[in-house]
Amino acid sequence: MTPRRRTWIGATTAAVLAVGVLAGCTTDENAAAECTSTPNGTPVSAAPAAGGTPTSQNIATNPEIASGYRADMAAVRTSTYAVSTANPIATEAACRVLRAGGTATDALVTAQAVLGLVEPQASGIGGGAFLVHYDARSRTVDTYDGRETAPAAATENYLRWVSDTDRTEPAPNTRASGRSIGVPGVLRMLELAHSEHGMSSWKELFDSAISLSDSGFEISPRLAGQIAESAEQLATDEAARGYFLEPDGAPKKAGTVLTNPALAKTLSAVATDGAKAFYSGAIAQDIVEAAGSTAGGRTPSVLTTTDLANYEAKKRTALCTGYRKYELCGMPAPSSGGSTVAATLGILANFDLPAMGPQELDANGGRPDAQAVHLIAEAERLAYADRNKYVADPDFVPLPGNSALSLVHPQYLKERSTLIDPQRSMGTAQPGNLGPVPLGNGPQPPEHGTSHISVVDKYGNAAAMTTTVESAFGSFHLVNGFVLNNQLTDFAADPVDPDGTPVANRLQPDKRPRSSMAPTLVFERDDQGDRGELKLVTGSPGGSVIIQFVVKTLVNVLDWGLDPQQAVSGVSFGAGNTPTTGVGGEHPGIDATDNGDHDPLVEKLREMGHQVSVAPQSSGLSALQHNGKDGWIGGADPRREGAVLGDTR
Repeated sequence: MTPRRRTWIGATTAAVLAVGVLAGCTTDENAAAECTSTPNGTPVSAAPAAGGTPTSQNIATNPEIASGYRADMAAVRTSTYAVSTANPIATEAACRVLRAGGTATDALVTAQAVLGLVEPQASGIGGGAFLVHYDARSRTVDTYDGRETAPAAATENYLRWVSDTDRTEPAPNTRASGRSIGVPGVLRMLELAHSEHGMSSWKELFDSAISLSDSGFEISPRLAGQIAESAEQLATDEAARGYFLEPDGAPKKAGTVLTNPALAKTLSAVATDGAKAFYSGAIAQDIVEAAGSTAGGRTPSVLTTTDLANYEAKKRTALCTGYRKYELCGMPAPSSGGSTVAATLGILANFDLPAMGPQELDANGGRPDAQAVHLIAEAERLAYADRNKYVADPDFVPLPGNSALSLVHPQYLKERSTLIDPQRSMGTAQPGNLGPVPLGNGPQPPEHGTSHISVVDKYGNAAAMTTTVESAFGSFHLVNGFVLNNQLTDFAADPVDPDGTPVANRLQPDKRPRSSMAPTLVFERDDQGDRGELKLVTGSPGGSVIIQFVVKTLVNVLDWGLDPQQAVSGVSFGAGNTPTTGVGGEHPGIDATDNGDHDPLVEKLREMGHQVSVAPQSSGLSALQHNGKDGWIGGADPRREGAVLGDTR
């Protein structure tokens, strides 16, 4: 069945998008109840930095802008299929693919194509992605690595200075220069996954994005806020300036209709000729020229058409580990998400966390118990310490014992758990001793924002895909209608420790930078410990904090029995390997005034030695939970514009 073309109710769209749901779509009489959504949740003021206007405190360190909180969202119940993305337009397009009989992988292709148009600050075909896929027929889990790679001519100091003879920082800075641009990987990855798990024709999966690119879409409040914050940087690139800014340089506002004929042309070529149309020929040449531009005094990339032609997406062995009565399957390296989430939970398995559920449970997830937050943050510190030292592209830097399982072995994690003082924060953890691995533990690069898609189809297949251009609008280079990533800034800028020991995540030619993306599938285990039914599909954007967002959601569902919407709506909390513990001040249950000094949870954590930040957090979680014979229950993060759709009941 071919979905009908959308009809828009023009003036109302931006207002409805402000609460993150679809507006203005009409379908035939059978589709109306299946792939449309009504307003879900009430916008509330977010604490301090978010307020009613999208903003962030520091564009250099924050993933993306914080854009408020939709209180009291209700879980969405569907019968046989469901999809959640960070933008309702993309969710609806993917839902129509599922409704027409497409697979989870088919829906991913459509969702990514549309997200690159309506949410270009977060992802697109100029970036990369990681995918965890479950095939219901064979009961197998596959993972796909579409991470960007460094150019073959790049050196270890490529991000530090212009050349060995000109040791000045790339201009205007590393991120906004051509030096940050890696070879995009998402299209090759999706093509590989589609060849193995798709049913719909590749070409038709781009129809929605091509149509919207030509006919136009209204800028959402979140996109408008990010354009406003990034206007100065976008102005440096001629194509980006013309697309995102008004002729006088002012940022285009929410409700403005954007058309993108250049992207329509690019996607049409990819739809007709496959990913090779992107990685060779005119499009590849345009990418190389844009990355190598010196306009505005920018330091150029050394990316070549050969780098693009040689790019390969990779299938990797899923990292599957146990947690209580469940099996979790996530991404292996070069993503650190799978191992760090698994290590955190493996440490927490040694504590009676189920007895520490949230208090005053409501639609927003209730109020977390201070003892639980303390234990989870401490476990994360220990897991991040190992991540920071050991995890990198395994094709260049072997993991200890040549296996990701060394980082998540139950006995090792039990020993790590003994380092947690139940009453006092350790502040900063040291990495564990995993043998004679000659790696440094130098400063870690900041990581930024992304997008996430969770989807299940009527055949029982499921996919969790996290996708990114790295920082908001990537490198600020726009070519042929899409943004080029700044993914190489996920490498450690300094390749060696002060003592000269090489850092695992240093830049090397053709290497993939470490990621924190953590698309995750959860299965029940039977009495013999074997994989049972699929239980949960989840993931989030959020840079290095992705791990904390996913851990929070898993604990909320698996240990505390919250429904998926409560789980993703709940207070965001956690820690990397620093003395700072984050408690998301955007949540209506947290009193973030006066730096949280009057909030009981914050007060208790500070008494335990945590340096608590109540800065707003910008997760973009989604979760789809199998509800047995009753189908699926889904939740989308109230902190962004996402929506869950399916054959609703």
